[in-house]
Amino acid sequence: MILESLTGGIVGGVLRLFPEVLKVFDTKNARKHELQLLEAEMKFAALRSEHVMKQTEASMTVAELDAISEAIKEQGETSRKAGWFVAALSALVRPLVTYWFVGLYSAVKIVSMHLATKSGEDWMSVIIRHWTEDDMSLLVMILTFWFVGRVYERNNKK
Repeated sequence: MILESLTGGIVGGVLRLFPEVLKVFDTKNARKHELQLLEAEMKFAALRSEHVMKQTEASMTVAELDAISEAIKEQGETSRKAGWFVAALSALVRPLVTYWFVGLYSAVKIVSMHLATKSGEDWMSVIIRHWTEDDMSLLVMILTFWFVGRVYERNNKK
């Protein structure tokens, strides 16, 4: 009888604690689910802010292009009002600056290479050492501006 009472008490106590244990697991799962929801909301908010940033950048680019277009139109109107001589002079500014820069840049490179070869270095190693990534970037930028940019503008006018 004592054994039955003791066993009944133990089983009763375990059965009474069982719902509490289930509550602990349920609370743990609920918190895990809330954490997953919060992480998903944070990812969505990050994507949304990135999208808004890209929209803002795109609208700023459009505004910049509109401003450049307006400036070019105003420059053209001013040149037409000023006469053919001013229009021709205005049209020559960019090419002349480019020629001046390329000439000056080339002169500096040629003189530095000449001095290096005069000091006894091999001319091939001098050329290889003096032609850097910056030089290549500059050349590509100039060629792109004068050739690719013109083709792009011509194709977009159609």
